[in-house]
Amino acid sequence: MPKTKPFDEHLAEYEQWFINNRFAFQSELSALKKAMPVKGNCTEIGVGSGVFASLLGIKDGVEPSHIMREKAKERLINAINGIAEKLPYPDLSYEHVLMVTTLCFADNVLQAFHEVHRILKKNGSFIIGFVDKNSPVGKIYFENKDKNVFYRDAVFYSTEEVYNFLCKTGFKIETTLQTVFGMLDAIREVQVPEKGYGKGSFIVIKAIKS
Repeated sequence: MPKTKPFDEHLAEYEQWFINNRFAFQSELSALKKAMPVKGNCTEIGVGSGVFASLLGIKDGVEPSHIMREKAKERLINAINGIAEKLPYPDLSYEHVLMVTTLCFADNVLQAFHEVHRILKKNGSFIIGFVDKNSPVGKIYFENKDKNVFYRDAVFYSTEEVYNFLCKTGFKIETTLQTVFGMLDAIREVQVPEKGYGKGSFIVIKAIKS
């Protein structure tokens, strides 16, 4: 079952995070922009309230939370009801698929990745943004997950685990970027993303449908 209750009930708190942590958010956005292809149609899986999609020029999205979906529509995103494990799109629908901070809420990651593979066109790209569970921020999220209304039911993954999921579902890793160096409340400027992983807490992987 989709973990929508916290997002249905706490939209204002969700939106406030992007304001309170604006430099971390802008750093994440910068890393995503660097990985995102310039051309081609794209949908975001777990589009939420449309914050990332609206700033990345993405017009389509899938979101199981009714409240989040309505907010995304206010941002002119064509957000439709659905879950990652059963995407409401035909085969070969998109050239690119984005998934940001959605991975930890999936009930079945392998099934979700198989679905992304199904809707992607040949040589299509899959861009994933997530908090690495072994990173400084990831460790804090895990240690305090019972106190966090959004992450209480989340399952965090390491970069190596995400690589494994991608390889098992027919993807080839093309690029890995990292950002959010340091604690969220200590970031006072937009950070430049670096290649690889192991230092930054927010990871962006670009994989190609093979």
